[in-house]
Order: sequence, then structure tokens, then C-alpha cells
Amino acid sequence: MKDRSEIFEHNRVILCHFDTYSAASMFARFGASVMAPFPLPEGSSPVSSPSEASEKHDPEKVRQAILAQYGFVPEELVIAEGFQEWMGGENGPIRIHLAKFMTFDPPREALEPHGALLKPISEMRGMPMIELNLLRTAFNLVMSGG
Repeated sequence: MKDRSEIFEHNRVILCHFDTYSAASMFARFGASVMAPFPLPEGSSPVSSPSEASEKHDPEKVRQAILAQYGFVPEELVIAEGFQEWMGGENGPIRIHLAKFMTFDPPREALEPHGALLKPISEMRGMPMIELNLLRTAFNLVMSGG
């Protein structure tokens, strides 16, 4: 697998949990960002998806890198296929992935050692507007069953 730092130079991940029983959706918040493993570069803005995504944007490779970075259980984390968001970065496009925990209960214990808390979108006030817009898109996809 490519070096994780190279993968994360071109990708970020929003982590979420959706409770099918109560329809509660929660997102991991890492301090002042919802991006894992680190915030978007300063000045990032939405861009159109490239005509051809390269290997460095491959969702499964990103999932493997996130699993290795945080030590999550592989069977409990999937990439949402319908989430296609891109940001312009200084080193080229950055693909934003949405990863869903497939656990019955929210995985709070798995996130806490990494400084992350699971929060509903209503508790994300104060986050960068660019991230709030991404969360809104992610929330809509999760609520629609995506």
C-alpha cells in the first residue's frame, strides 16, 4: 500500500454512524474539523470531479489507510459509494470520502483515543463553512439510505 501520508495528501474522510433504529446520524468531530485524518488545506474550495480519478483517489485504498491510521475493525467500516465530493488543493484535487461505521452502537470508544467525538450535525456549529456544506451533503445521503 502506498504511504499513508501520500494517500491523505489527496484524500480526506468524513466518518459517520447511522442508527437504523432511531434514524440518528452522527459524525466524528476532531476538534475544529470533521476531516480525518486532518483538516483541509487553508483556502480549499469545491471543484468539479476530475474526468478520471487516479489511483491515489481509490476509495478502498483510502479505507485501508484509515483503518491502519486509527486501528478500526475492517468489517465495521465501509465507504459510501454515492458520496462524490472534491476540493481544490495546492497539490491537486482532494477527494472527500464518506465512511460509515456499520456497528449497532456508535463507536465512541474507537474514536476517543484519537481525540474525536461523535456529534449530530446540529452540534457542528462553529465548524468551517466548507465542512458544514460537506456535512449537509453527507447527511442527506445517509438519511436517504446511501
